[in-house]
Amino acid sequence: MGVSDPIADMLTRVRNANRMRFKSVDVLVSKTNLSIVKVLKKEGFIGGYDVRKDPAGSHNVLRIYLKYTDSKEKIITDIQRISKPSKRVYVKSKKIPKVLNGYGIAILSTSRGIMTDKEARAIDAGGEILCSVW
Repeated sequence: MGVSDPIADMLTRVRNANRMRFKSVDVLVSKTNLSIVKVLKKEGFIGGYDVRKDPAGSHNVLRIYLKYTDSKEKIITDIQRISKPSKRVYVKSKKIPKVLNGYGIAILSTSRGIMTDKEARAIDAGGEILCSVW
């Protein structure tokens, strides 16, 4: 059965696996999901990722390795979907919100690719706010 919102599905799987302190989680691979995971890796929210062939079927799977502190505390406190298929949220570069006064990040889809809110402000690009992570 198909997923109506693959980004929300990925974020929910990561959120649930993080709460249960799993080492890794498998999600469906797509260009958007892969770009979001690259941003999360670059910002230090996850330990890594790789694309694998699903042993049960012919689909590729994106395995995300979650990251925790030495004392087993979660790096990702929460991750939320902002723009949804039913209600898209677009912002101009001057109106990009800060997540927890800069302690978290917002991931945007701009005309120059998927990037963080700080990068979008630096290149003066607005776009669709996909999610926020802190």
